[in-house]
Amino acid sequence: AWVVPAFETQRYRLSFPHSKAELLNRLDMGELFTFRYHVWTKGHAPTNFAKWRTATTPYKVQWEEDFEPYVVVRKDVPAYDARFVGFGWNKVSHIMELHVLGYEFVVLPNAFIIHTPHAPSFDIAKFRTSPQYKNCVKILKKEFVEDLNRKYGSNISLA
Repeated sequence: AWVVPAFETQRYRLSFPHSKAELLNRLDMGELFTFRYHVWTKGHAPTNFAKWRTATTPYKVQWEEDFEPYVVVRKDVPAYDARFVGFGWNKVSHIMELHVLGYEFVVLPNAFIIHTPHAPSFDIAKFRTSPQYKNCVKILKKEFVEDLNRKYGSNISLA
């Protein structure tokens, strides 16, 4: 699974960097940040952005719980689990299943994406304000991991 390092800006208007060098300059200037660095570091930490800064060849990273990179994969990989619609755990569960299936995660050294700000979705607002929504996601996560372990004979557990 090719990992495309993700960055973000707080600006609504952005002239997209044309090169990695330009992106790194903007990162150093504080115009860009590693994706969700301030709110969900675990989601992209395994990408190893410090290594990516100087990488010239693809490099492997290890799967970790809550890893949710943007990836490029063959179209015949398992689909996203339909339990996770709206907000919460759609990418995490997909990446976890790829890990259980033995996929390697290889970071592309000269590729990147940039997330731009947008209004919060209805579902993220519900997640942030509704204990019931959070509890439902928690239950679905547990069921998913149990199903994954049963289906593939894996031994994943949630922290």
